[in-house]
Amino acid sequence: MNNELAIYGGPMSIQDDPGDIFKWPIITEEDELAVLNMLKHGKMSGIDETLKFEKEFAKWHNVKYALACNNGTASLHSAMYGVGVGVGDEVICQSLTIWASALPAFSLGASIVFADLDKQTMTLDPEDIERKITDKTKAIIVVHYMGHPANMDAIMSISKKHNIKVIEDVSHAHGALYNGKIVGTIGHVGAMSVMSEKSLAIGEGGFLITDDKNIWDRAVAFGHYERTGIYASTSTSFIGEDKYIQNTELNRFGGFPLGGYKYRINQLSSALGRVQLKHYRKRMEEIQKAMNYFWDQLEGVPGIRSHRPPKDSGNTKGGWYSPKGLYIPEELGELNIDKFCEALRAEGVLTKPGLNVLMHEHPVINEADIYGHGIPTFVANSGGKNKINKGSLPVSEILPNLAFDVPWFKHYRPKIIDQYVNAFRKVAENADKLE
Repeated sequence: MNNELAIYGGPMSIQDDPGDIFKWPIITEEDELAVLNMLKHGKMSGIDETLKFEKEFAKWHNVKYALACNNGTASLHSAMYGVGVGVGDEVICQSLTIWASALPAFSLGASIVFADLDKQTMTLDPEDIERKITDKTKAIIVVHYMGHPANMDAIMSISKKHNIKVIEDVSHAHGALYNGKIVGTIGHVGAMSVMSEKSLAIGEGGFLITDDKNIWDRAVAFGHYERTGIYASTSTSFIGEDKYIQNTELNRFGGFPLGGYKYRINQLSSALGRVQLKHYRKRMEEIQKAMNYFWDQLEGVPGIRSHRPPKDSGNTKGGWYSPKGLYIPEELGELNIDKFCEALRAEGVLTKPGLNVLMHEHPVINEADIYGHGIPTFVANSGGKNKINKGSLPVSEILPNLAFDVPWFKHYRPKIIDQYVNAFRKVAENADKLE
């Protein structure tokens, strides 16, 4: 076998057309008919299909309550309101995540406190969470980043010790397990995006799940005006406590959303989502089989490590949304990660280094006066106390330079996967030849 790097004229590792191994979501006639039925009956803006979806979603997660929203940001915003985040409060979150995990706290008058990460999991470091807690801390927002479950035992212990609510952002980790339990069901409330790029993909939408009726009631009242007050009590569509709020205090405001937001999901997404959810577990398991096969072949290859839980730990990555590899430059003669990825692209692998933009380094956090306080909102919401210093999150700040994209296989096809394995092995074992 010719082992010369393709970047220097050798043969590419990827020789075969991968076909539909990366295509997602999987859309069949069943999906098409479900969406078409909504269109034919003009039910795009109703909630009858959505109520069925919520019931199935709650059952799938083994929780009492589920609330469908128009996107993941809305579900996270609703979760924050649901646990009581408000003016003067602080929420702890990681900086290395999409802005939606934490930025909605600003509109509630709350401030964001960033905690550092565990280098291997890229999720919140419990010890740094503990250091960041103050008497104003209202919630810990746990992101199961790139599908890797966070250390929920330690985080829930901190939560109990300080009487702080835990919101799980499950947008990257649909169906992932922590100690055998589905993530999103361990904290007080789970929230997630289910947009078309996610591992559970329904077009556009979000979900909130919880066993706490008060959290659910508050989330409904915040952005679902049609499910409160007179609307709920007079419509046969809402019979049953799992479909509308029965909180007398909140129902006084029925018909007007407390947040001034309309967070209802479009029923085209609900219809598609019901079909996708029905098949998700089987499809997720095939993704897991394919991704674990890929990384099993690369165990021991210098310079790269899998971003996945240890085997037999009771933890899984669910649908492996946006999988990454961890780069160990000292094992490859300090080869620059950009050059490493360039060589992989020459072999036929679509990859690049990097992760999400760090929130604590972004001008929206450090400079934007969103609501006219005269100072950055981040500072104003904390009473002028919160400041961010460069180097305050040392692990978070180095991780974008130590991670790279890996193929996200949707099907277990060893013949194709082996070619990608060979590409990574070839580049890593010939790193000394790269300039």
